Amino acid sequence: MCFICIEPQNQTGYSEFLLLGLSDDPEMQPLLFTLFLSMYLVIMLGNLLIILAVISNSHLHTPMYFFLCNLSLADISFSTTTVPKMLVNLQTSSKSITYAGCLTQVTFYSLFGCLDCLLLAVMAYDRLVAICQPLHYLVIMNPSSCGLLVLLSFFFSFLDSQLHFLMVSQLTFCEDVEIPHFFCDPSQLLSLACSDNSTNNILIYFVGAIFGGVPLSGILFSYYKIISSIRRVPSTGSKYKIFSTCGSHLSVVCLFYGTGIGVYLSSALSSSLRKDAVASVMYTVVTPMLNPFIYSLRNRDIKSALWRMIRRIV
Repeated sequence: MCFICIEPQNQTGYSEFLLLGLSDDPEMQPLLFTLFLSMYLVIMLGNLLIILAVISNSHLHTPMYFFLCNLSLADISFSTTTVPKMLVNLQTSSKSITYAGCLTQVTFYSLFGCLDCLLLAVMAYDRLVAICQPLHYLVIMNPSSCGLLVLLSFFFSFLDSQLHFLMVSQLTFCEDVEIPHFFCDPSQLLSLACSDNSTNNILIYFVGAIFGGVPLSGILFSYYKIISSIRRVPSTGSKYKIFSTCGSHLSVVCLFYGTGIGVYLSSALSSSLRKDAVASVMYTVVTPMLNPFIYSLRNRDIKSALWRMIRRIV
C-alpha cells in the first residue's frame, strides 16, 4: 500500500478526505438536510436575538449579559464551523472535504469549543462575585476587567486551536481516508493516521484535560462557594431568589458538559464510530440551539427585552 504524507505546505498530491456523515442511506439525506438546516437556522436566529436584545436594552448592559453575548457569538461560530459543510455534502450527495478545509475545521472547532468552556467558567466567576461580594461587584467586574477576561479566554482558546492544528498537520495518512463523522474531529483523524500517534494521543488528551478540565474545576469551585454563601442566608425565599440568578447558567453548564462527557463515555464504551458521530450532534448542534431558549425562558430580563424588541419591529 502506498502511503502519502500530506503536509500543509505541499498540497500537490492527494488532498481530499471523505466525511461519511451520519447515514449512508440515500433516502435519509433529504430528511437529514431539512432537520439540520432547521436546527442551524434556529441556532442563528436564537443567538442573534439574544445579542440584539442585550445591545438594544441599556438595562442589560451589565457584565453577566456582556458575557452572554460573547457566549452566543461563540455558539454561532461553533456550529458554523461544522454544520454548513455537512449541509452542502447532504445537498450535493458529496462526501469530500479538502485537506485545507479539514485543517480549518479542526482549528475553528477547537477554538470555539474551548472558548465555550472558558466563557462558561468566566460566567460562573461573575455569579460568584455577584452573590458572595455584592457590594464590590461593580468594582471587581468593571468594563476593563470584563474585556480582559474575554480576551484571555480567546487567547487560551487560540492557543488550544493552534496545538490541535500542529498535531493534525504533522500526521501521515493513507489514500482514501474515510472519516466516520460529519466533520473533521481531531480524535478521529488521529485514529485514522498511518504514522505512530502514541505521543499525539497523549498530548491531545492532556490538552483536552487542561482546557476542558480546568474551566470545569473553576465552575465547580464557584458553585461550591455560591452554595456555601447561600446556605448562610436565613430566609428560604431569599435563598431561592439568589440562586435563581444562576439557574440559566447552571442549566447551560449541565447541558454542555453533560453532552460532552456523554459523547466521551459513549466513544469509550462503543465500538461504533458512526454512533460517536450521532452522539456528537448533541454538543455541536443541539446545545447551541437550546442555549437561547434556556436564557430567554428562565430569565425575565431577557424575555422582556425580546418582547420589547419584537413589538418595536412589528
